[in-house]
This record gives sequence, structure tokens and C-alpha cells, in this order.
Amino acid sequence: MNNAIEIQKLCKSYKDFSLNNISFSLPMGYIIGFVGQNGAGKTTTIRLILNMINRDGGEIKIFGLDNVQDEQKIKQDIAVVFDDIYFVDSWKVREVERAIRGLYSSWSSKLFNQYVNDFHLPMDKKVKELSRGMKMKLMLAVAMSHEAKLLILDEPTSGLDPVARDELLEILGKYIADGEKSILFSTHITSDLEKIADYITLIDHGSIFYCGTKDDLLESYCIVRGGPHDLTDLLKKKIIGLTTNIAGFAGLLPTSEMKHLPSEIVTETPSIDEILVSISKGVGNHE
Repeated sequence: MNNAIEIQKLCKSYKDFSLNNISFSLPMGYIIGFVGQNGAGKTTTIRLILNMINRDGGEIKIFGLDNVQDEQKIKQDIAVVFDDIYFVDSWKVREVERAIRGLYSSWSSKLFNQYVNDFHLPMDKKVKELSRGMKMKLMLAVAMSHEAKLLILDEPTSGLDPVARDELLEILGKYIADGEKSILFSTHITSDLEKIADYITLIDHGSIFYCGTKDDLLESYCIVRGGPHDLTDLLKKKIIGLTTNIAGFAGLLPTSEMKHLPSEIVTETPSIDEILVSISKGVGNHE
């Protein structure tokens, strides 16, 4: 299987933070959700992929090419949508295209006009007059009008209402339908990933905690709940993100440990959000 992104043992150190030999890949034709708490290393990783900062070690390949040595060639086939719009506020929608189209050899004005029409964007409205949802659609229209093979999305649904988020997810689903495009989707809104992501990479304090299919992640853990007397010392050591109160306890447990649980303990399938929160608390921690 060809990979759109392949990262091996990537390192980057700052005074108060380090990426620690992270490795993951994104197969062509799929969406990977990139999740982790604030400061976990998501934005640093994206900046390294885009060669916006220098890596200290490791390897990044995009479409099989080195992201530094082949940067100019690679960037003709990728597009980035950040959580904040980077177009000039006073530009009209039609002027955005005039400013951007010369940057890409494969730019299609026909495709841009089609997206603008499909997204119901007013050509003569200024960027500053657009709603947040419309701004995101404009950025996607620009990103997709040169047939980018890889979309890198950094918090694109942040601040959007549920209807606008659902529209955005539908757009992304259609975009990769031909199996020749891929999306790296970094977001705090993990419910969006449950709807659309094929793979999940979970980063915690600069290290990869999990990388694999979304279904395997959800099947690998369970939420356990029980009364105060059900929490043994052995179970305490195995539960991730343990919380306790007068009524009992709750936390995340690998499903491989379920066979050892007494019948009194309730188990539930976790959400990605619950897995993320539990992992951020660590093993054996409690409130």
C-alpha cells in the first residue's frame, strides 16, 4: 500500500518540549485523525511535515519523496487549511483566486468556480464579511482547486456550529472518494473523527501512544465502572486515567484485561474523547 505520509523516528527538541522518535504513516486514499491534548506535539509535527521548522532527527516522506530535498515538488501536490484564515481581509472572493492561482501549476479556475458555487460563496463579498463557516469553505475551495493529493487540516472545525461541521465533513468525504487523495486531520473535536476518520494517531507528551485504525483503537480499550470495594490494588495499576469518588471509580482499561474483571464491574465502549482524556491523566492517576 502506498503512503501519502511516512514518518520515521522524527525528533524535535525545544527547551521545554520534545518530540520523541515519533513514527506513523498515512496510506493513500484515507483520512487519519491526529489527536492529542494541547502541547502534545500535533502542531510541531505538522510544521515539520511542511518544513516550516528544522527537524533534529528522523525522516519525513511525502508521496515517497523527502519533504526537505523535494519540498518544491511536494508542495505542488499538498494543501493546508489552518484554524485561522490567511487571506487578506479586504480581498473579495474572486480576488483570492487571482492572488493564489499563480502559485500552482495545476490550478483550475473552473474547479475553483465550481467549489465556490457548490459552497454558496458570494464572489463579490470581502473575506472579512464572511462567516467563520464560509471562510473555512473558501480555504477548502482554494486547497482543492489544484487537485491536491494531500490535505493537511489543523483544527478546521474549531468554532463551527454543528451544521457547518457536518457540511465540512461531507465535503472531505467526497474529496477522497476517488481513492487517490488523503487527509491528515488534526482536531480537538474527536466526534468529527468518529464520523469520518479511517485511522487514528494519538500523540501524548511528544510520543505516539497509538497509531492504527479507528476501529482497532475503539476495540482495544473499554471504560470500566465499579463500586469502591471493587477497586483492587492490582486493578488500580492497570486502569488508565483512574477517577475515584465516594460512589466508586471509573477509568480506561485495555480490553485484554477484561477477562480478569469481576462480574460486578460495568464495561462500556469508549469514545475517542474518553480515550484521549484518560491517557492524558496517565496510569493509576485519580481525582
